[in-house]
Amino acid sequence: MKIITGNANPVLAHEIAEHCFAALVPTNISTFADGETSVEFLENIRGEDVFIIQSTATPVNDSLMELLIMIDAARRSSAKRITAVIPYFGYARQDRKSASRTPITAKLVANLLVTAGADRILTMDLHAGQIQGFFDIPVDDLTSRIVFAKDIKRSMDIESDTEISTVFVSPDAGGVVRARKFANMFGGDIAIVDKRRPEAGKSEVMNLIGDVEGKHAILVDDIIDSGGTLCNAAKAIINAGALSVRAYITHGVLSGEACQKVEKSVLEELVVTDSIINRCPKNCKKTRQVSVGKLFGESIRRVTNEESVSTLFG
Repeated sequence: MKIITGNANPVLAHEIAEHCFAALVPTNISTFADGETSVEFLENIRGEDVFIIQSTATPVNDSLMELLIMIDAARRSSAKRITAVIPYFGYARQDRKSASRTPITAKLVANLLVTAGADRILTMDLHAGQIQGFFDIPVDDLTSRIVFAKDIKRSMDIESDTEISTVFVSPDAGGVVRARKFANMFGGDIAIVDKRRPEAGKSEVMNLIGDVEGKHAILVDDIIDSGGTLCNAAKAIINAGALSVRAYITHGVLSGEACQKVEKSVLEELVVTDSIINRCPKNCKKTRQVSVGKLFGESIRRVTNEESVSTLFG
């Protein structure tokens, strides 16, 4: 096994390598004066099972190009198998034609990764499950649900207090399955926020479907970007009589002033994974990260040993 990391999230990569009892392959990633990326592996990887760790997060295009170049370098270095480990898969929200004369960019990215030489994809909480079908190679789509469930039990002390009544809220209709899975784990209820988007990047809450009165609400989703949808949903939930509301969201893109919006919102806290490097200013106290390093490390270990990955999640 050889583990390689790009510049997107080296801290997570080190944690993954530590779990696998492996050292990261020393790599020289440089940029020419015109912005071109150059990659050189400083260790022999011929005939090895190679895992390249790179989230395609901000700057998205630079991170994606760096990943493609690393895959090509590994292929030309005669690696036996190349697994692209992409904790956060960028462009996943462009998974269909949303209007006339628009691209399906998630499919384009899938084509690029396969053409570059990837033999397998390991990612987490894809925005749309059907993106797995965009690839003609195996795709393992991990879930942060297990990591979040442990944190929810610890932070809300659910096991020791049987009086706590929880409701898991999906911020849109597309996340109902995710909310249901959380609810099944805790024996809670679900609710759905009915919203509309007057334009890209903005949303308006129309209705709240489900009973949240007198309960502790937990919003669950895969991506938080600008934060507007989440904060509006939290306000609607509190207005409907919830005792408290917090959010567990896998990928903290947190663009612009998202962290500041969360600070000013009625949310008690926002918990995200470290699939994307922490971008919040230090004065943002409501946002914190939980690590998925062990989850990815164990998945990588199972892939290289040809063991089942799905059994990780029961």
